[in-house]
Order: sequence, then structure tokens, then C-alpha cells
Amino acid sequence: MSNRLVRFFGHGGGVAFYLIGAMLLVTAASSALFASTAYRKLHRDVGRMVFEDNMDLMESVQWSARSLDERIQEAETAAEPPKDRPYLVISIEERRLWYKQAGQDLFTTQVATGSGKTLVSESGSSHWKFETPRGRLSVQSKEEAPAWVPPDWHFEEQANKRGLGLARIAPGQPLRTADGSVITVRGDDVVKRAPDGSERVLSAQDGREIVADGRIVIPPVGTNQRRYEGVLGTHRLNLGNGYAIHGTNQPQSIGRAASHGCVRVRNEDIEKLYQMVPVGTPVYIY
Repeated sequence: MSNRLVRFFGHGGGVAFYLIGAMLLVTAASSALFASTAYRKLHRDVGRMVFEDNMDLMESVQWSARSLDERIQEAETAAEPPKDRPYLVISIEERRLWYKQAGQDLFTTQVATGSGKTLVSESGSSHWKFETPRGRLSVQSKEEAPAWVPPDWHFEEQANKRGLGLARIAPGQPLRTADGSVITVRGDDVVKRAPDGSERVLSAQDGREIVADGRIVIPPVGTNQRRYEGVLGTHRLNLGNGYAIHGTNQPQSIGRAASHGCVRVRNEDIEKLYQMVPVGTPVYIY
């Protein structure tokens, strides 16, 4: 049944995306009026699924939790793919992307999707689930040579891997180290000032963060040390809420559940998609 589901969605049946819209309406049903409307629509669509012998699909489509506003907006806009312009389809299970128009494949390639792992912060007060979102999104903007501004979870993850603690700095809030130096913010850079008054600009990149006294230093957003080049490959298609389709500096991860939620593709593939896919293109992820 799993293979049937992949084929049904991945190869662009209009019924599949009509089902997406129906399921999103049910998910969005918080108020009595909205629930009633969604139920009537679903009831009609269930009849259609039974008639077409696709009832098993109903139990297979699951959607990640979102706020009520996001669900309602998505439910209102999720429908059959447009017939007059291209759209993107991404299968999380098959880890494949299709760029399609009128049911025809314009381009297809393997991708990496969210690992599904959960990370808990050192304090236990925060946790992050690394999943690729399901539903109808759209390409909101495009970038060449995108830089990655690592979120706080990146530093938590690195600290866990390396058995280190964490220390946060901010303008006006320097970090004093055991050797008498001070790590502080000077303009757009994080610098280390030695006891003799000399300063040097510190460097940071993915996997090679600033470490002092057994702690990874978390630079402020906006500093050069909180900006990593090359991690996201050569191009990025932004989908909103921090999610994107982008290249990677880890091509070996393609075809696996390996990302923190974004959809990774090989750099040669994202270069093609960047040229082919316009802003506003619908993106269906299932």
C-alpha cells in the first residue's frame, strides 16, 4: 500500500491533491462552523475515494501540527495542482522531487528530507523536531550563494556531539575566559582581547565554532561569526518559516532522511531548479 501511495502522489494524479485539500480542511476544523463545512466536503470526497477504490489513502495522509491560522489558510488554498503552470511535488517517503506541468515531468531528482530526530536543549526548556513540513507551500523568494545563519539549535547540537557546554555573548555582554582574555563583539565581528590589550577577529564555521573554556560560544545574530558560507550550496528556494529547497555541502546525504527540515538537493540540481522555477510556484509536500 505504501508503494501505491507513493506512485499515486508522486506522479501527479489530480485526485491526490484534491484529497490533500480535503484532509487539510478537516485538520483546520477548530470552530464548529468550520468543522461542519469541512465534514460535509470530506463526506463528499470520501464518496469519491470509495468510488475510485482509493479508500486506503484516507488513513495514510498525515499532516504536521500547525497554528489554526496556518491550517485555515492552507486549507483554503490547497487544491488540485494548477493546469496552466508548473508546480513542485516532493515525496518525503520516496525522497524525490518532481517539477511538473499538466501531469508531465519537467524535471525530477533525489532529495534529502528531515531526519525526524528530536533535540532537547541543555536546560531542557526547549526541544526541536527536525521534520520536513507536509502540505501546500510555495516558493516565496530565491537566492544565489545563500549564507546560513545557524539557529540556536545548531549550537545545542554541536555541544551535544562534542561534550561541551554553551556560552552566549551579546553586544555589551562580553565573556571573560580563564586565561584573562575577553571575548566580545566589536562592530560586526566577535573578537578576542588578550590581557595585553591586543585583539584578533575570531573565525567560525560549521563544525568549527568558537570554543572557550570547554564551552561553545554562541555569537549574536548579525555578526560575521553567525554567518556560514557554503553550507546551503549554490542556490536556495525559500518556502517560508525557515524552510527551503537548497543545495548542500554534503552530497552524500541526498536520498536519505538527513536534514533538519529543509529539502536538500545536489548543487547541480538546485542550479537547474533556480533557473526553471519562478517565485510563486506551488509546492506540494507529502
